[in-house]
Amino acid sequence: MHTTVNPRHGAQPLAAAEPSAQDHALYRKVSLRIIPFLFVCYVISFLDRINIGFAQLQMKQDLGFSDAMYGLGAAVFYMGYVLFEVPSNLLLERFGARKTFVRIMLLWGAASVCMSMVNTPAQFYALRFMLGVFEAGFFPGIVLYLTYWYPALRRASVLSYFFAGVAVAGVLGGLVSGWIMRDMAGVLGMKGWQWMFAIEGAPALLLAVIAHVWLDDRPAQAAWLSPPEKARLAANLSDELSTGPAGGGNHGLSGALSNPRIYLFAFVYFALTCASLTLSFWMPLMIRDFGVRDVVQVSLYSVIPNAIGAIGVLVIARMADRKARHRECFAVCALGGAMALGLLTTHPGSLAAALALLSLATALIFSALPIFWAIPTAYLPAPVRAGGIALISSVGITSGIAGPWAIGQIKTATGSMDVALYLLAGLLVLSAGALLAGVRPRS
Repeated sequence: MHTTVNPRHGAQPLAAAEPSAQDHALYRKVSLRIIPFLFVCYVISFLDRINIGFAQLQMKQDLGFSDAMYGLGAAVFYMGYVLFEVPSNLLLERFGARKTFVRIMLLWGAASVCMSMVNTPAQFYALRFMLGVFEAGFFPGIVLYLTYWYPALRRASVLSYFFAGVAVAGVLGGLVSGWIMRDMAGVLGMKGWQWMFAIEGAPALLLAVIAHVWLDDRPAQAAWLSPPEKARLAANLSDELSTGPAGGGNHGLSGALSNPRIYLFAFVYFALTCASLTLSFWMPLMIRDFGVRDVVQVSLYSVIPNAIGAIGVLVIARMADRKARHRECFAVCALGGAMALGLLTTHPGSLAAALALLSLATALIFSALPIFWAIPTAYLPAPVRAGGIALISSVGITSGIAGPWAIGQIKTATGSMDVALYLLAGLLVLSAGALLAGVRPRS
């Protein structure tokens, strides 16, 4: 049994037949076709978003940026992202995933490469804003795109790959960024951080070209599926629509805007992304504060929590799907992540203990993300799904505006991350309480 949310009655069991061996084989075929490619795209997108966390180890000193200025630069990305996320998802539904993803990847790749040319705070803010504008809609587009292929019962597991990709981006950044910044410094007269932006931004341009020939907008257009396979996918999604939430009332964006449950989900996502983005942006600096000074060592140590986080996401999300207890699993992850962040403020005496707590926080907080998205995607009727997903994501991701700026201010004023970690832990506790209160348990 799978749990979905009914507008009147909260979470209810979604009747579904036990998946057959034929279904497993079919979804394995679908996953092998679309998931590896989208996974690589998402890893590159997140790497291009967070690599300023590694760049700051050199860039702030070279350009004379303060922690507060750098935090504002991180936040400006999300101003552009929030403004264009909903329009981008509505355009995806209208023009198709292939054209939308090609546009997004070409533009964000170009903006990321141009980050290597930054000389002033104004240029830094402008390019970060444009990177947000260009990348807007990519993640909610992936969430929407997957609803065209997978029923709700399979979505947390499928989405777990992408949130594992967040951790993989951290691993890749840790392995590659430090090396580029140290060993490429001075080549052709460029700084190490300039080479990092140029090298890590370029793959998006190639992936855009590949997306044009590899992706299909919907199963019906996939030449690599047989007619019976297409019919089976359509039947599974049709069964979900017939037993899921009703699609009456307003449609499209107006239907999403008029649904109060959307704003509950948006708050939960806001709290969750405040914590996850803090780990992504500030982890290198936190590791340096543990006493590690060499830029390459900082990068390598950052691999540990990110690798553990990637494994945790895959394992915990599958457990949530198997148990059909997304609500309870989310609460456990959020509360456990809050506890780990709180314990980091005690300044563990050893590097190993500090990395262990950081790894636990990363695994639990990142795991909460795909589990969370399994709930609203099951709740939203098809006519409002594109607007609803983008609205939850865009309202929630305003954390990317408030969080980095606020943490930069706190770090500048206090010289410590402790106050910020306490605030993040409190938000995670509130998010767990909000979801438990707002989404009723299965009857």
